[in-house]
Amino acid sequence: MTTSPDPAAPRQAPDHRMIRRIIAGIMLAMFLGALDQTIVTTALPTIGREMADAGDLAWVVTAYLLSSTAVTPLYGKLSDVHGRRAMLLIAITVFVAGSVACALAPDMLTLILMRGVQGLGGGGLISLAQTIIADLVSPKERSRYQGYIAGMFGVASVGGPVLGGLMAEHLHWTMIFWINLPLGILAFAMTDRVLRRLPRHDRRRRIDYLGAALMVVAAASLLLALTWGGVAYPWGSPRIVGLLALSALFWAVFAWRIKTADEPFLPLSVLADPVVRRAIAAAFFAMGTMIGLCLFMPIYIETVLGHSAATSGLMLIAFMGGTPFGAMICGRAMARMRHYKRPSMIGLAISAVLTAVLALFPRALGDTGFMVLAALIGGGIGTALPLTTVSIQNAVPIAQMGTATGAMNFFRALGSALIVSALSAVFFAALGDGAPAAGQSLERLAGQLAARGGDLGQVFTLVFGAAALGLAVALGFVVAMETKPLRTSVEPNPAE
Repeated sequence: MTTSPDPAAPRQAPDHRMIRRIIAGIMLAMFLGALDQTIVTTALPTIGREMADAGDLAWVVTAYLLSSTAVTPLYGKLSDVHGRRAMLLIAITVFVAGSVACALAPDMLTLILMRGVQGLGGGGLISLAQTIIADLVSPKERSRYQGYIAGMFGVASVGGPVLGGLMAEHLHWTMIFWINLPLGILAFAMTDRVLRRLPRHDRRRRIDYLGAALMVVAAASLLLALTWGGVAYPWGSPRIVGLLALSALFWAVFAWRIKTADEPFLPLSVLADPVVRRAIAAAFFAMGTMIGLCLFMPIYIETVLGHSAATSGLMLIAFMGGTPFGAMICGRAMARMRHYKRPSMIGLAISAVLTAVLALFPRALGDTGFMVLAALIGGGIGTALPLTTVSIQNAVPIAQMGTATGAMNFFRALGSALIVSALSAVFFAALGDGAPAAGQSLERLAGQLAARGGDLGQVFTLVFGAAALGLAVALGFVVAMETKPLRTSVEPNPAE
């Protein structure tokens, strides 16, 4: 009869082959979460027609965004207490169960609710995978694996919309959810066994569920306001103002809870670290600007460069493909360089300058010039992704790795929503009397301006100029961040 290993006995460090097996499993789990953020978008028109409810389609995306963002830091905290393996398997199970429920949904309301359930699982997949890599590989070597993560995100970002459109057109829209069943089962099987070899750094602590609830309500209210503001409702409407006020109130109470709780949900020791603060701020602006450019570049390609939606999707591959390439280059350089911030500083500087060039000459670049600039801009932004993740994980005690990683992913998601809203506000303001009305898309509003003889190039001068400013701010936080020597071990220090 086999006996379970003694938890107190020292675990044998996984060799390179075992590390690759573990990373392959968690990459598949992470791919589930990344793919589901993009595969749904192109199937939305088909879903709206079949369910005869196009008015609520935005909630299919919003429900997932709200729930997945809100629970991300909770997964990180729980993984510090109960272990990474248990929490990752729970996340996969909830995600797959939500996916099946989405596929079986008989009406739009059920689909929206089940998308929220799906997000409750999806919110843990990406941050837990990043934390598991941190448990396996020292910060000195970890950055090179961040390139694999960025590559996976690139595949999901480019392939998701294509796959979703093909399934909706040639199979059935429910296949975008059914595909998660075999992938989820495979991810569960791959990670269940190999994660038993994972080093354990969890400690028994009390969970501040009140603090977690306050943070969830504050974040959900803010995300709803940012999602609806200027699109579904005017920014000054009672609904948006009320949501912003509610969010501010709950953030204030959450800040009080952090200061008074014995074991706060988000410890002050994590937030007080200057490396953590500046790295989170850099990730906030870099990721947010990247998502904003992903939204507005296709509109620019269609309205200013005059291409079809299909062509704009193909041209966007230059930008999306550059991002994982930049992350991979930076990750490998970080493992070899003492001053490991330099690749990201150079990359973000190039991205900010070239985005400014795109703003100054929106009509003079042509297709080839745009694609070259887009690839370089994406590559420059990509260099910030491994730097911010590894710097945060290197700065905190190993016992708080999940909490810090979850917080980073949480604030990156908030940054994406906030900066997309800011760029949208700039876009709509530049459109003048093309102010958004219910049911109007950004592309339609841009077409209305062109019909009135307005200059679309000037509109995107402002949008890309604001994006360049966001990248410059991200660069400033990277420059201000201390370059702490990267740890060469995954074992905790005795003081931790």
